[in-house]
Amino acid sequence: MPSFRYTDVSCATGHKGPSFHLRIIAQPHRPGWLNKPNNALTGRFFIQAFCSPTRYKPSRSLIRRARGSLCTVTPFTAQAKPMADYLHGVRVIELNDGTRPIRTIPTAVIGLVCTADDADATVFPFDTPVLLTNVQTAIGKAGVKGTLAVSLQAIADQTKPYVIVVRVKEGPTEAETTSALIGTTTADGKYTGMKALLAAKAKVGLVPRILGVPGLDSQPVATALVAIGQQLRAFNYVSAWDCKTKEEAVAYRENFGAREVMVIWPDFQNWDTVTSKTVNAAAVARALGLRAKIDQETGWHKTLSNVAVNGVTGISADVFWDLQNPATDANYLNSNEVTTLINEGGFRFWGSRTCSDDPLFAFENYTRTAQILADTMAEAHMWAIDKPMHASLVRDIIEGVNARFRELIASGYLIGGSCWFPEDINDKDTLKAGKLFLDYDYTPVPPLEDLTLRQRITDRYLMDFATKINS
Repeated sequence: MPSFRYTDVSCATGHKGPSFHLRIIAQPHRPGWLNKPNNALTGRFFIQAFCSPTRYKPSRSLIRRARGSLCTVTPFTAQAKPMADYLHGVRVIELNDGTRPIRTIPTAVIGLVCTADDADATVFPFDTPVLLTNVQTAIGKAGVKGTLAVSLQAIADQTKPYVIVVRVKEGPTEAETTSALIGTTTADGKYTGMKALLAAKAKVGLVPRILGVPGLDSQPVATALVAIGQQLRAFNYVSAWDCKTKEEAVAYRENFGAREVMVIWPDFQNWDTVTSKTVNAAAVARALGLRAKIDQETGWHKTLSNVAVNGVTGISADVFWDLQNPATDANYLNSNEVTTLINEGGFRFWGSRTCSDDPLFAFENYTRTAQILADTMAEAHMWAIDKPMHASLVRDIIEGVNARFRELIASGYLIGGSCWFPEDINDKDTLKAGKLFLDYDYTPVPPLEDLTLRQRITDRYLMDFATKINS
């Protein structure tokens, strides 16, 4: 069937609109359908696509009425009307349609809340998010008191991430320090304590995705941190505060039910250059650095577990672990969603489970995958907000999301994922109100937590024993 390009469409409904171009597949109405003297075409047709030299677009109702009806069309070649202002030269029309590339949000960004009364106040002002791009260099300005310097060193031992630091003033009592760490909102709207992390995006241009308060994360502090993590879509690492035994650690874990938190017990030990002796060292600080390292080198689909930790010399409590024995301290802790520490080819975190009360987010990487996908997909489509909601715009969004899914699947970050347009909820009233619903699903990469090798003894390899000797 021939395809033509025409302008000035007049359909049988009697509608006559402004000039626009249509690409039409014509169905002959009767012999002699092409009237050459006036370049007119009469026939039944349906519209394949259209474009317009002006801002005018034919309505969908017009297209529906025109489709299959008797129409008279003046060919574009007749030049019945000029397309635009006269120009003896070159005209460039920039078309910015099509899909946009989707970039994954930065994930190896640590949010650290610490104390350090002797830190350089110009570098680390109180209750203010400060971005560090070179952690090792910043240690020289962190002082020696409090938890800031030792936490930064623990992170620097693992990798070189971005770290957003909030320094709080240590109170004369433990209770006052706890209040300072949790923070509040002042009368002039300033966030203090860990709440200052909420202002990090506005202050330093990055959102912290890995949160911790090493050495100071008592239950009130940890509980408040979980709330901050949920608002930022970040993951929190907390210690089993003041727990001396594995049973106490398991009981402490029952204080949490959020998918955004992992409880760790016990702590590491390392050599302290200030006191020149071995001291207990917050495992949470190492977890922050190691999490960022894994994000950088492997990806956010890999859990914290079973990766060697740098800069530690021991574990602060005895933890019995055996790779093949389920009746161990480590297995007891892991089965109750507490991540522990082991020494096997280097010191390591052992355990991948969160405190989630929803089994869908039992693993650390399941939660982080959900968080990262949510922010990646949302932030990647700011360009689409307030654009005219044509079908082409919706197709571009869907195709862009599916293209990103294909990349993540090929790179091993996801098992699968796809995006589609759900017709059932996108009714005319919803669309008329400027609302659009798009659905997507995904399958995160499960960690291999329980491997069973089935061993059999057999004599079948002796069947050709004589043949092997005689050959």
